[in-house]
Amino acid sequence: MSTERNTPLRTPAAILWDMDGTIVDTEPYWIVAEIELVESFGGVWTHEDGLSLVGNGLPLTATKLQARGVELSVADIIERLSNRVIEQLEIAVPWRPGAIELLAEFAATGIPQALVTMSFASMANRIAELIPGKPLSQIVSGDQVTDFKPHPEAYLLGASRLGVDVTQCVAIEDSPSGLGSAHSAGTVAIGVRHIVELTDDMGYAILPTLAGVTSADIFDIYTQAQEVRA
Repeated sequence: MSTERNTPLRTPAAILWDMDGTIVDTEPYWIVAEIELVESFGGVWTHEDGLSLVGNGLPLTATKLQARGVELSVADIIERLSNRVIEQLEIAVPWRPGAIELLAEFAATGIPQALVTMSFASMANRIAELIPGKPLSQIVSGDQVTDFKPHPEAYLLGASRLGVDVTQCVAIEDSPSGLGSAHSAGTVAIGVRHIVELTDDMGYAILPTLAGVTSADIFDIYTQAQEVRA
C-alpha cells in the first residue's frame, strides 16, 4: 500500500459495520424464528413478511408479530427470537462472502472498527466473539439506542464511541433502512447486495458482494465520496 493511502483524505477514520446480512447471513435465521413463533400461536407469517422487516429494529418486528397473534410482550418476543437465532448460529455460522477477510484486512491497517446493529446485545456480542481475531473494538446494539435504523442515532453513537468524526467513517450495510441510517448520520455509506433490493439513487456505492473486495477498494470509494463532498 502506498504512502498516499495513509493521508487523511484517502483513509477513513473508522469502519462501521452492519451485522445481519452484511457480516453474517442471519436474515434467514430470523425469518425461521419469526415463522416458528407466529405459528406456535396459530398465526401465519411468511418468508415475504420477514423480508419486509429486514434492517429494522426488533421492537417493530415484535409489534408486527403481536398483530399476527403472538400473545407475548415486546421484550419476550425479542428474547425468544434472539435466542432462536443464537441456537441456529451455534450449529453453523453463515459468514457473508468476503466479510471476514475484509474485517481482517482493515484490522491489519490499524483502522478501528465497530459493529452497528439493530440486533440486541446478546446476539451482537456472540457474533463479535465468533469473528476470527476479534477485530471489532465497539458494539452498538439495538437495545442501546432510542431510535432505530433508518434514524442516524446508531451510527452517530458508533462514531462517538470510537472517538472519530462520523463524516470520516465508512459504513457497510445491506438494507435500505441501514443505508439510510448511515447516510443521514454523515458516513460514506456502502451497500452490499443481499436479500433486499438496493438502489444507488441516493448516491450510495453499491457492491454486488464483498468477495474479492480489498481495503484499497473501500479506500477508493471513500476518497471519491469525499472529493464529491469537497
